[in-house]
Parts: sequence; structure tokens; C-alpha cells
Amino acid sequence: MITSKQRSFLRSMAHDLEPSVYIGKAGLTENIVKEMNVGLEHRELVKVKLQEGCDLTPKETANELAQSLKAEFVQAIGRKFTLYRQSKDHKKIELPR
Repeated sequence: MITSKQRSFLRSMAHDLEPSVYIGKAGLTENIVKEMNVGLEHRELVKVKLQEGCDLTPKETANELAQSLKAEFVQAIGRKFTLYRQSKDHKKIELPR
């Protein structure tokens, strides 16, 4: 569980990130979950965008993905959301205490 100070720090880092995963009209597929897992392991912070044809809601999708990937929900703005998970092998982000 991350603190509000850590969440704020991650939000500021995510501000300049471009979405690395796009979810389309097919919804949440197995390949998207795999891609998110790889992205979280290598980058720790992943931004996702829901395309116009997608019927999912950002917060529900983010919470579902966070739970299945053992990640932390950082924020959701519009049709984008950000997840964080500390990497075991590629640690890059040092969270404040």
C-alpha cells in the first residue's frame, strides 16, 4: 500500500508519460494483461488509455488490473489511468518515505 505522499510523487512522474498500453473495443484481453505485466516489471509506472470504442470505465478497469497484477492504482483522468508496481529486477523509481 502506498501513502498519499507517494501517490502524489507518482502522479507527478506520470504527468509527462505517454500511454504505453491502449485498450480498444475488444476490452481487457489476456494479451493486454501480459503487456501490462511486462511494462510494470520494466518501467514500474504504466499509463493506459481506453480508446473511443471501448465500453469499459477507467476506474473499474484500473482497479481490476491493479488487483490481478498486484499493482497500485495511482490515478485516473478522463479515459486514461496509471498503475505502479515496484520491480524486482529493474528498480528505477525511489518512492519518498
